[in-house]
Amino acid sequence: MGQTLWQGDDGEALAGVAWDWISMSAGVVAMVDPMALVTNLQFLNARGEVLAPLESARRLNEIVHTLPWQYEVQRALGYH
Repeated sequence: MGQTLWQGDDGEALAGVAWDWISMSAGVVAMVDPMALVTNLQFLNARGEVLAPLESARRLNEIVHTLPWQYEVQRALGYH
């Protein structure tokens, strides 16, 4: 069990997202709770309004699922 933190820098600002993960059988790692992401990002709709927490979590999960975080955690645990 652990936590991972990913960050990005566009030269003007830093953005980050963190979540807890758990190691399951055979080196499989999974998010503990996909709704419990911690971030400094704020999502806006087309009108520039801040999205509700549930919609923001959905968008953030879409981003997280594009990251190679599972591979990196498995590598840190010695599976790769």
